[in-house]
Amino acid sequence: MKKLFIALLLTKMLCVNAAGDGMVVADAGVSGGKLYEYKNFPTSLIQARNVYVWVPENYSSQKRYDVVYMHDGQMLFDAETTWNHQEWKVDENVSALMAEGKIRDCIVVGVWNIAESRFHDYFPQKTLNYMSEAEFCEFDKELDASRMNADSYLKFIVNELKPYIDKNFSTNKGREHTFLMGSSMGGLISLYGLCEYPDVFGGAACLSMHTLMVTSKLMNIRNTEIAAPAFCRYLEEKLPEANRSKIYIDYGDKTLDSYYAPYQQKIDDVLRRKGWHVPYWTTNYYAGMAHTETDWAKRLFIPFMFLLEKE
Repeated sequence: MKKLFIALLLTKMLCVNAAGDGMVVADAGVSGGKLYEYKNFPTSLIQARNVYVWVPENYSSQKRYDVVYMHDGQMLFDAETTWNHQEWKVDENVSALMAEGKIRDCIVVGVWNIAESRFHDYFPQKTLNYMSEAEFCEFDKELDASRMNADSYLKFIVNELKPYIDKNFSTNKGREHTFLMGSSMGGLISLYGLCEYPDVFGGAACLSMHTLMVTSKLMNIRNTEIAAPAFCRYLEEKLPEANRSKIYIDYGDKTLDSYYAPYQQKIDDVLRRKGWHVPYWTTNYYAGMAHTETDWAKRLFIPFMFLLEKE
């Protein structure tokens, strides 16, 4: 028994060392691969938060892996630990896709959200620059523009988190192997991140992208009428060079997604005017799909194949 205990302890120590100082094997359960957790990842830019790193079965330092940075990290892997008992089933979906040879080998980095600051961390911050003074003042009254923090959040990923991941895991470091993915507000920050850092990220997947651009507690259509056109004006100027990267967007027609179509159409119009087309950009509509982790899990294989499909 003592020998078995020592062997298990050594195995865990090796796992931690392989992942880098600060990483431990996560308590959350995964059905395939291995999940590491870094509690309160150190940062000088934003409020510290937990970070998950998922690696596939047979992960090897002798291979190089693409990296997908996903937002709302605590919702990705284990329904037993999420607030609504739903999950994205990232480990199940990605493991199956790799086993079937449908995508390139990858690891997934799940950056946890902070509930109190999630909206302000994920709202595309420079959108504010494309509002008139009167619009900004009206928008600011309810949504407190002074708290907007997306630029610092992205700097955290690019300048603090990514260097750590590239140092401690066997990654392909180039932009064509580095992606952002999220849902709802996480979809907005993914597209915004691609626009702000086109030389770092090679693509963004935006599931049920929250084109209303307001918090669920303040569903004031006037704020949407201010923010949504301003975001389109931002995209007109800041979208990356057409067809150099990949952009995946989708939405359903149930619950919150049922409001998205007219606002998504405006974004699609911008993408077309800027020269984007298949296979570099797609916006998909899914009838019967709601604004839930359960439904995102059902179609997660689609954005992963779009970003990481083998050539």
